[in-house]
Amino acid sequence: MRQNRIASLKLRGLSFALCLLVAGTNPLAAPAQDRRAVDLPILFDTRERIARPDLSGIVRLRFLTTVDFPPFNFIDQTGKLAGFHVDLVREICRELALTEKCQIQAVTFPELEKALVDGNGEAVAAGIAVTADLRKRFAFSRPFMRLPARFAVARKAPPAGETAAALEGRRVGVVAASAHEAMLKAFFPRLQAQAFPDRAALLASLKDGKVDAVFGDGMQLAFWTSGSESAGCCRLFDGPYVSERFLGEGLTIMVRKQDEALAEAVDHALLALSRNGRLQEIYLRYFPVNLYGG
Repeated sequence: MRQNRIASLKLRGLSFALCLLVAGTNPLAAPAQDRRAVDLPILFDTRERIARPDLSGIVRLRFLTTVDFPPFNFIDQTGKLAGFHVDLVREICRELALTEKCQIQAVTFPELEKALVDGNGEAVAAGIAVTADLRKRFAFSRPFMRLPARFAVARKAPPAGETAAALEGRRVGVVAASAHEAMLKAFFPRLQAQAFPDRAALLASLKDGKVDAVFGDGMQLAFWTSGSESAGCCRLFDGPYVSERFLGEGLTIMVRKQDEALAEAVDHALLALSRNGRLQEIYLRYFPVNLYGG
């Protein structure tokens, strides 16, 4: 199995936070006025037109996902499959007028590719990182979300400014041999990068004041800075930064190569959802902290 998964939020204590989120009492939720201000990066040209292919021949449309990729796919308090991907799939099916033919089935991550190839599903929504090898064998929708890189800084010793330029001459931690380390050195060559062996050591160094800032996955940093584990020590800083070269194409729907018409249909639906605001509504449902703002 050669698939890679886009970084997930498997953080200590996250399952509790997600349960509260599903129950509607998430302590990480931003105030209403802040939540309304969240704007997802525009991934579709507002003047673009994507035709809806003829889908009359579709008898059943099964989306494959997993249960271990919160907040995108997980089992909620009632034992039901839930998450960003699950709600997005339902909206895609509704937009394509295929609700009665749509199903969502969970398998393990290593089983996704084989299940799709064997015809046990027609599409995959599970955070698979798009690679050149996969593009040879599968078709993909346009990305519907790109996960940004962000800085985080300590509240006790904030930089004298609100851009990365204020970090010049300061120690900036990053996970060694990661895409974010390569991105930091390419985007910000004047910053003093300090590598750590893993994410836990990286965050501990910021919390303990051993570095002045860290650079990493914006989703993970957003939940960490807003969660109990950070104890309010730190906040997001500057950004967001997106880069297809370093961070990949983003989240997409994967289908069989011969089903490119289905990928086009998904693109048609995603364009509509981005225009009518429903894509943002789903984002706000599962991301109570803003990945793209302060």
